[in-house]
Amino acid sequence: MEKAELIKLLKKCGAIQFGKFVLTSGAVSDYYIDIKKAITTPEILKEIINKMKEFTQGYDLIAGMELGAVPLITALSIETGIPFVIIRKEKREHGTNKQIEGQEIKEKRVLLIEDVTTSGGSVLKSIKLIRENKGLVDEVITVVDRESGAEEKLIDLNVSLIPLLSVSDILKK
Repeated sequence: MEKAELIKLLKKCGAIQFGKFVLTSGAVSDYYIDIKKAITTPEILKEIINKMKEFTQGYDLIAGMELGAVPLITALSIETGIPFVIIRKEKREHGTNKQIEGQEIKEKRVLLIEDVTTSGGSVLKSIKLIRENKGLVDEVITVVDRESGAEEKLIDLNVSLIPLLSVSDILKK
């Protein structure tokens, strides 16, 4: 699927909205990319996963932080047969006290998935947790990169950002 077709689907489902929005990073924006609207629409989720599948070669695990990445990593795992782990935003205070749920990640090559990247805060937190648990992470795939600093921060960690779309792609259409 070409970028223009994916953008058309995002617009059709209402995932691209204009107005005044406060982002997770605290920044204020005149547009909002609500990827949850897209990834809860089966036909769009399938198209996104088909595109992400191209980048999964050689990975032992797929990972993503709750909530936005969970449908993506689940669908990508089903499509590729690669097991996945869910990264919690906060450490559990009961049970096993885990912050990474699912498979053992030690010495495994982990592909990190994100729905939208802005400043990179969630991705940086995920990379730190994966690396603290001896997992190897060198690439992050995001559905949309808002081009607000995430890529530069990842370069400093020797991690490549692979956006399916950038905000520039979306806003120029």
